[in-house]
Amino acid sequence: MTATAPRPTAARPTLRTLRDRALRLAELVTTPLLPADYLDLVHPLRPGADLRGRIEAVVPETRDAATVVIRPGADWRPHRPGQYVRIGIDVDGVRMWRAYSITSDLGRTDGCFTVTVKAIPDGKVSNHLVRRAEPGTIVQLDQATGEFCLPEQRPAKALFVTAGSGITPVMGILRNHPELDDVVLVHSAPTADDVVFGTELRDLAAAGRIRLVEQHTDTAGMLDAAAIAELVPDLAERATWACGPLGMLEALEEHWAAAGLADRLHTERFRPTVLVTGEGGTVTFTRNGTSLEADGATPILDAAEEAGVLMPSGCRMGICYGCVLPLREGAVRDLRTGEVTTAVPGDGVLVQTCISAAAGACDIDH
Repeated sequence: MTATAPRPTAARPTLRTLRDRALRLAELVTTPLLPADYLDLVHPLRPGADLRGRIEAVVPETRDAATVVIRPGADWRPHRPGQYVRIGIDVDGVRMWRAYSITSDLGRTDGCFTVTVKAIPDGKVSNHLVRRAEPGTIVQLDQATGEFCLPEQRPAKALFVTAGSGITPVMGILRNHPELDDVVLVHSAPTADDVVFGTELRDLAAAGRIRLVEQHTDTAGMLDAAAIAELVPDLAERATWACGPLGMLEALEEHWAAAGLADRLHTERFRPTVLVTGEGGTVTFTRNGTSLEADGATPILDAAEEAGVLMPSGCRMGICYGCVLPLREGAVRDLRTGEVTTAVPGDGVLVQTCISAAAGACDIDH
């Protein structure tokens, strides 16, 4: 009897194959959106999503400052005391990014962190967060960063010099480093009521945790470097961290350098930026070295290709994200929605060049 060859059997689909098929089917059903877009609506803080946070509370601190409690997404990493976080929030239809120092105790049991914001004149984001932001608002986040932190080898003596909202990174340090046992804090604000964290700082001073020197500038004038040296006679023995307005920091740097103490001074600068948006502008591709004039109705992708710039692209409809590039500085407008996205120097906000037009001068990292 002749043996017959066994009939080939179809390979059983693997779990991964079935999953990939289901995902492709879901993409077809949900086009032009992706399944992830729908997940973002119901679970914006899930693992693997773009890093976001949800505002849980806004707690007033002074007449123009508030602490914002944020629950971060699952991929948030713990910060180091003194670091800051960049927050992206939509204000009147415009996505704006600002950096704020993290002020919370690392030991919080609710999984949230806090930033404390002082509203500044004409500050769109700061005023929005202090006066208009509501619990439940979703914000965009970057991971915490910054080097305004204590070294692993803690200083035997520390001096902190702050003004206005410059107290915020220092508050984050004081809340998380109770082991510091010789701390002087020199802080200036217009009045006693304007001192952010005033009650907590005075309680720390009463408990002997810190020596607190308050300078109320409305009555006592500005505090200069020479006056600080008189208030802190052992200044040369102290590692110093300073945060506040640019003029104050430059004066401190000059004084410390003249005293041969430049290596003992660490500063954190504020970077106020006013960005003017309009219709069209100069688009610069920083790595390519090309600059071109684009109107407010032509996609940056089209304008670049017309100027001979080789660009990444795909569907050209805003669906596939094959054209995404970092916006390092400037403003672009989404041609579908009219929404303006802005960036300041050092940012890398991703934009779709096929559906974005220049809304002023802008630099694209390409």
